[in-house]
Amino acid sequence: MQATSKFTNFNHKLNTPLTKKQITVLQINLGKRCNLACTHCHVEASPKRTEELSPEICTQLIELIHKFPEIEIVDLTGGAPEMNYGFKPLVEVARATNKQVIVRSNLTIYFVDGFGDLPEYFAQNQVRIVASLPCYLADNVDKMRGAGVFDDSIKALQWLNRVGYGHEPNLILDLVYNPQLPIGEKFALAPEQQQLEQDYKKFLKYKFNIKFNNLFTITNLPVGRTKLYLERKQLYIPYLQFLEAHFNASTVEHLMCRNELSIDYLGNVYDCDFNQMMNLPAKNANGENLTVAQLLAASNLDLISEVQTAAYCYGCTAGSGSSCGGALV
Repeated sequence: MQATSKFTNFNHKLNTPLTKKQITVLQINLGKRCNLACTHCHVEASPKRTEELSPEICTQLIELIHKFPEIEIVDLTGGAPEMNYGFKPLVEVARATNKQVIVRSNLTIYFVDGFGDLPEYFAQNQVRIVASLPCYLADNVDKMRGAGVFDDSIKALQWLNRVGYGHEPNLILDLVYNPQLPIGEKFALAPEQQQLEQDYKKFLKYKFNIKFNNLFTITNLPVGRTKLYLERKQLYIPYLQFLEAHFNASTVEHLMCRNELSIDYLGNVYDCDFNQMMNLPAKNANGENLTVAQLLAASNLDLISEVQTAAYCYGCTAGSGSSCGGALV
């Protein structure tokens, strides 16, 4: 647990431990292989990374998905999850067991050799796509994600529309907005989600004839490359203080860490993807770090009583809150 005199320890702010609810969401980070190297990536993924799921851990995860009917959502992330070992087997076992599958896609992967079948594959399996489009203006996207990424993203969205996404009720296409990284101490939270969604929809429909379902606004948490960037600019502590100053207690009930398990490519268990990237593992009642193998041996997903917290948890509880599903309140 992280503490500093410059801001309040997160658990002290809550006045009570942050407890788990029943687990219904399994979020799996399949590895760090990616075709992009985005400036805000908390996973620090890139084309140079080689870490990915092993066959052994993939087999354990397939057993886990089969074994626990209370899992409602299997959420696949990365890196580009589609590039990492085990992606399609996990999609297919989750769909075969009537679970919703979410794929967190960077969209540009569809234009990489070997991945051009993905839009049709997703449609056939009724995968819910959550796609990163941190702005609807080309310059802002390319600054964050690399030259040409905006144009490829637009082509990918049009492709998804052609196969039914954004039109058919079982083919859900959601977009994700991330604020620009700050260049000074003029910090800002994400804009109001519903209004920004309308702005996105109006612009993308008018300019590119693109339709999508929902926009999720996600705060840049000071983790991974964002943390390194803030430290280089000497903005890390001021940014945390800004997030604490905007703490909203009404978000706590809805925090995603409370009903999900985050699994890494090595089979370790975390409360959320951010804890995973900061190597803050989930613990059972005996204080032991959890693994997928232990969950299987116990025949129980609900072995965690208390969520491991840190200073960056203020990012999920500031303003309207932030989660993998966007604003919380």
